[in-house]
Amino acid sequence: MGLQTLKHFFNPKTIAVIGASVQPHRAGYLVMNNLLAEGFNGPIMPVTPKYRSVHGVLAYKTIADLPITPELAVICTNEFRIAEILPALAEKGCKSAIIVTTPSDASLSDEIYLLAKSLNIRLLGMSSLGLINPHAQVNASLAHCSALKGNIAFISQSAAVCTTVLDWANSKQIGFSAFISLGDAQDIGFAELLDYLARDSKTQSILLYVDSIKNAREFLSAARAISQHKSVLVIKSGSSQLGAKAAALHSKGQFGHDSVYDAAIKRAGMLRVHDLHELFAAVETLAYSNYLHGERLAIITNGGGLGIMAVDNLVTEGGRLAELDAPLLSKLDSCLPKNWSRNNPIDMIGDADPKRYATALSHLMDSDQVDAILIMHSPSALSDSQNSAKAIIEVIKNHPKRKQINILTNWTGEEAARPARTLFTQAKIPTFRTPKGAVTAFMHLVQYRRNKKLLLETPTTLPENLVYDTTYAHQYITDVVHPETLSTKLDTYLATPLLAAYHLNTIKTEVANDEEQALALGKEIGFPLAVKINSPDIEYKSQVHGVILNINNQQELFLGLSAINKRVKSLLPEARLTGFTLQKMVASGIGLELRVMIKQDPTFGPIIAVSQESDARDLQTTLENAVVALPPLNMALARYLMIQGIKDNKIKIKRAAQDFDMDAVCLMLTRISQMLLDNPEIKDLDLNPVLVVGDQVTILDSQIHLALASEGYFGQLAISPYPKQLEEDVLLRNGQSVLVRPITAEDEARHQLFDAALTEEDRYKRYFSQRGKMSHEEMAMLTQIDYEREMAFIAVRLDENSEQETLAVVRASIDPDNIDAEFAMIVRSDLQGLGLGKLMLDKLIRYQKTKGTLYLTGMTMLSNVGMATLAKKLGFEVQRDIEEGVINMSLSLKKAENIEQ
Repeated sequence: MGLQTLKHFFNPKTIAVIGASVQPHRAGYLVMNNLLAEGFNGPIMPVTPKYRSVHGVLAYKTIADLPITPELAVICTNEFRIAEILPALAEKGCKSAIIVTTPSDASLSDEIYLLAKSLNIRLLGMSSLGLINPHAQVNASLAHCSALKGNIAFISQSAAVCTTVLDWANSKQIGFSAFISLGDAQDIGFAELLDYLARDSKTQSILLYVDSIKNAREFLSAARAISQHKSVLVIKSGSSQLGAKAAALHSKGQFGHDSVYDAAIKRAGMLRVHDLHELFAAVETLAYSNYLHGERLAIITNGGGLGIMAVDNLVTEGGRLAELDAPLLSKLDSCLPKNWSRNNPIDMIGDADPKRYATALSHLMDSDQVDAILIMHSPSALSDSQNSAKAIIEVIKNHPKRKQINILTNWTGEEAARPARTLFTQAKIPTFRTPKGAVTAFMHLVQYRRNKKLLLETPTTLPENLVYDTTYAHQYITDVVHPETLSTKLDTYLATPLLAAYHLNTIKTEVANDEEQALALGKEIGFPLAVKINSPDIEYKSQVHGVILNINNQQELFLGLSAINKRVKSLLPEARLTGFTLQKMVASGIGLELRVMIKQDPTFGPIIAVSQESDARDLQTTLENAVVALPPLNMALARYLMIQGIKDNKIKIKRAAQDFDMDAVCLMLTRISQMLLDNPEIKDLDLNPVLVVGDQVTILDSQIHLALASEGYFGQLAISPYPKQLEEDVLLRNGQSVLVRPITAEDEARHQLFDAALTEEDRYKRYFSQRGKMSHEEMAMLTQIDYEREMAFIAVRLDENSEQETLAVVRASIDPDNIDAEFAMIVRSDLQGLGLGKLMLDKLIRYQKTKGTLYLTGMTMLSNVGMATLAKKLGFEVQRDIEEGVINMSLSLKKAENIEQ
């Protein structure tokens, strides 16, 4: 990454237009025209050998002729000239370029990107519409109009979507802080731009139009970081299989599965919309709304039918109506007709005048019973549309809670309603033509709130005594997939030892080599039985009806074995038969049956899917009928997955299964996630079915596909997992052993205790001020970290109750370019002087070196002499800033590494 170079795209001081033209409809003409029309306050230098001037601006024949170095170049020439232009720009010192040219040859495009990389030139494009920054008066684009100033940033992989959104936004008077067309995005992409916009004070919200994602881990890491303090909305094209393939071709990306994209967007705390209509509604809501503090919606209307339609839409989308308490009802009684609905929606009757609207709205805004209000109006000769709108605007403008409660409006109709909707738009109040549009916009706010809440939800701590035998599991996989056997498929019998290592229960299973052995084993296991054919040549046993259930005695078993053999020889005569698998049958019709899978997505890598569709075979069909999550999972994420599946009707809870234990299911999913993390050779897993009866979870049938190391297949998770390899036991000066490890989300409660136990002096040294107890949100931000871009090590030991307690913490926040990591550290007062601080800081230094970070820096108070002394011992340069009252500490990690070598 290079966030410093991105500022030359957004805030260039000088711009060169390569291929500037006086011919209308040429790219060089449009870019020059837009730059001048925007009023860019800096040199604009057209480069063209054809004209002496362009749009009245003196032109230069070559890049070498430019009098000064352009901070940004916009390349508008024929694609075959670009290979000459880039070296000339590098020679001139220009390091940032937008390419609006659309390549006709993919190989030529690849050569251009490689050339730019070798010259250290950053590219936006090819095939980019360009970039607009209204606040810097930069319109370096081919857009047909400019953008208004605002606080929304828009990034799109589609130029056509860019112009459509821009046109609509201008009609609604919605402005932007940045408007960016990515084009091919082979250099600058979503992740880098999200990191830049996270630091942009002008940007409050971000909209993304996504065809495909190239680097899932970078994208999700950046998205999770920015979603914690700015809202991000995504419109992802390609919800159908054909559409997804077309989207991937459009952006030269990979074809991914829509349900996986959906899961990834939610996991990152972003909000997904599904079409341009939804996007427009979401943009308007984002532009004009406050953060939603709750989900209770009150509805005011002059027509009962409109209110009912809104309620129906709200219920369908999973929203919540506000309940009107007695004091609020009493206030509404005083200002509304006797025959008003006395319920939510609040039907004020068709003759509702401006005063009635204003008074009812004031009472609702005064109340603590509502978080958002939808105000509706249908055309009526008895109800003044425009004056009602003016009265509502006045109430909102003057009410003290105007920034706490979200207001949405729905003036139905066309000609009669248009003037009122214009008034709302001018007053920056979201307004919609239909009840459905208004409710959908409200639910965007609700879903965004839920996604953000999920991002900070503290998971249940797993049992501390739950130890997985990871060494045995990995050795077992290594033995089973020994190059001599080349076995990459584990059926239930072979999979059982691996599953057992992660405390996953399987039904009693035995394997017989032939019919005679199967008859003997059947008697030993006990009836009823299930019997299945074994063959390396049969992928799905149902192909040959190779499974027989409910075998109740020896005679039925004998007949069943014979029947399976005959069917296989008849249907697949070339198939090799290697025996039979026998399993104890469980009672049918009892408990919850699930299908749990690990599958591979080409964009996001390994995923975990849960469904009840036992017969689905192709991946697309499987995922369409499943609820999907990205590993790693914890108990909170597993619970969310199950609840989402039930809500979407992909997991149906029948009467016989209603007493199933949700925690037991979540624990099973968390264990499967951990098994995948520990054993990356697992390419595919299918547990089908999994039976849940109360808190007993039993895997009845399983199939695991492994990848040989020689195949080079080890899928990278899209989200960085817990780096267990960084755990380290250390000895204090008093001989006591403590564990130093990365922090986890499950540490929140013990970290809260650690923080509360700090002395006032230690807290003052750590936070540079007196501060009270941290909120859940603050503590979640400290414990639920992204290991891709930050690190926090804690020291823990077991207390008298054999539970871990936190003794010290050191953390580093790394800038996206990985140049500087800023650290902070604190050790519990009663453990200071035992060498723990040195051990912790040394651990962080070693970690940042492995990350390739250049500098480790920190700051402490002048009174914290101990910290400064420790830093100096570990090689930091320590400087006292008397004026600011702080001590600055800086360590060059490269220099320190060279000294060690």
